Amino acid sequence: MDLLREFQQYLKNRFPQVIAGQTKLLLAVSGGIDSIVLTDLIFKLGIDFVIAHCNFQLRGEESNRDEALVSSLGNLYQKQVLVQRFDTNGYALKHKRSIQEAARELRYNWFTSLLKTADCSFIVTAHHLDDNIETLLMHFFRGTGIQGLTGIPEISKERAVIRPLLFAKREAIEAYANMQELNWVQDSSNASEKYTRNFFRLRLIPSIEEVYPQVKQNLAENIHRFKEVALVYQQAIEAYKKSLLEFKGHEVHIPVLKLKKMDAVRTVMLEIVKEYGFVATQLDEVMKLVDASNGSFIQSSSHRIIRNRNWLIISPRQQEEAAHIIIEAKDNKIVFENGMLEIKIHNQQANQVSTSSLIASLDATTIHFPLLLRKYKQGDYFYPLGMQKKKKLSRFFIDQKLSLTDKEKVWVLETDKKIIWVIGYRIDDRFKVKESTKEVLRISLNITQ
Repeated sequence: MDLLREFQQYLKNRFPQVIAGQTKLLLAVSGGIDSIVLTDLIFKLGIDFVIAHCNFQLRGEESNRDEALVSSLGNLYQKQVLVQRFDTNGYALKHKRSIQEAARELRYNWFTSLLKTADCSFIVTAHHLDDNIETLLMHFFRGTGIQGLTGIPEISKERAVIRPLLFAKREAIEAYANMQELNWVQDSSNASEKYTRNFFRLRLIPSIEEVYPQVKQNLAENIHRFKEVALVYQQAIEAYKKSLLEFKGHEVHIPVLKLKKMDAVRTVMLEIVKEYGFVATQLDEVMKLVDASNGSFIQSSSHRIIRNRNWLIISPRQQEEAAHIIIEAKDNKIVFENGMLEIKIHNQQANQVSTSSLIASLDATTIHFPLLLRKYKQGDYFYPLGMQKKKKLSRFFIDQKLSLTDKEKVWVLETDKKIIWVIGYRIDDRFKVKESTKEVLRISLNITQ
């Protein structure tokens, strides 16, 4: 079966709305052999399309040559050709991206914007089977989860991208281009082994083929197997999550004892925490929390995982709402939104009472555990140190000249439903250290950024 018939059958099976002529396609055409063949196949099947070409201005006259060839396709196929030139180097410098990352962002941002203006349903790229195999190997050697072994997705729904040539081998594409006498350009950078993909294509895979001649076919079949494995794997992970996770406001609570009894606990934990900004290299530190002391934590760019008694709690680093935190007598460190509390009991004579607003020195005999650490709420009151009358915190905040956002960040510590410390500001006079005090409960606030 020739490539055109295979392509037609593939579209019929995988993208019936395209083959039925119900959609208009935006073809991403670089001018290389793959995208030129894709364009010709789409045209011969009578499918409506628009051509889009990116000139990244990275290869001097070569980039202009590529643009000229793609522009000429408008007359050949009687279709609209859209061309965009990018200052890729400038973009990469400004946004701190590699050149390849910058080109990818610029390309897909522009393509996505064109879907509406050009009245197209899908962005179509010319990735083929050899690209897929190279991607699989790069993921494997770099380190990946199951999903990385499934290669290039046939469709990316978030960007409305389809890749209908993924079934086709490079040899078949080259044979078609020669038979149809198509014109294409060769990117000189494709011959450079300094690029990872080129190294795999030019050196690694040919070397493996010397030992295993059927390696490409075997890997292609493995990609299909891995797709099914990934589906089963994801179903199992979702079942574990449903059994394990408890959602409380903006927090996720994981029972430690239940976690310890699970099979494949490391794999399950990685799948859970990677949704909150944690990466595979942090997994060992995450697992240490299972046996860590109360108050231990690890953080990603967006979240913290805190060991709080018999729970691991995943919470946003800048959360607006938080569950109450219970502090037991045995706890000596507690992590919360504003930092970490360190709790110690000492003899009054052994230490001078601190006057710092970041340290609460309290008469231990007046404190009954467990303590409750929570955010300030309307209606709260306490007896500020040095006063015999109670004062609402709202009035206290006015005296302290706190802004609205500052008020929203205030936490309090209470015992028996009485506030003992407005954390970082003032303790309650009823719990202060007196001359008769023998043991002092010292609570220090360490502020983290």
